[in-house]
Amino acid sequence: MGGLTPGVTRITLRDLATMMVAVSDNSATNVLIDRVGMDNVNAMLDSLGLSHTRLRRKMMDLDAAKHGRENISTPREMMSLLEAIYRGKVLNQELTADFFKVLSTNKASWIPRDLPADVRVADKPGALEAVRNDSGIVFVEGRPYVICVMTSFLRNERDGEDAISKISLAAWRMFDRLSRATEHGRVVSPGNGSR
Repeated sequence: MGGLTPGVTRITLRDLATMMVAVSDNSATNVLIDRVGMDNVNAMLDSLGLSHTRLRRKMMDLDAAKHGRENISTPREMMSLLEAIYRGKVLNQELTADFFKVLSTNKASWIPRDLPADVRVADKPGALEAVRNDSGIVFVEGRPYVICVMTSFLRNERDGEDAISKISLAAWRMFDRLSRATEHGRVVSPGNGSR
């Protein structure tokens, strides 16, 4: 957001959310936190039964981080949150579609990195020193699935990124196979003919 013209550019809350997701803009995230309120975010998480997911500080607040006030979650809770949104339990139909449109923006992330280019992925990666995470939905036709991989205590952050991509590829291979399989386990690939 630092490149915008002060006093000239008007930004909507949706614009801020898009910047937060598409380019991980910390300033946009902090404006949204101020607008919505940390307590309101955590109350909504509580209403969904996500007691281990907490917004406890703004972005770039190194003093809070040094004192252990990190924003936290678990893979299971991130998957539960994404599933609840996908199933329309959090937002109405129009906002749900828009949410996944924003999450599907082209960005440098690790879940889609090794997947075929035509696979739609709606995800949000996260990166801090010694930490790499990515959570999202992979829209395999007939078999969409939620995936979340979190890594921490990394000596080399690239190792975490590679691990996320490898796990993602293994999951996609399984769900892609399931999407083409009969109830008896036979996989029917396009153009394979019958044998």
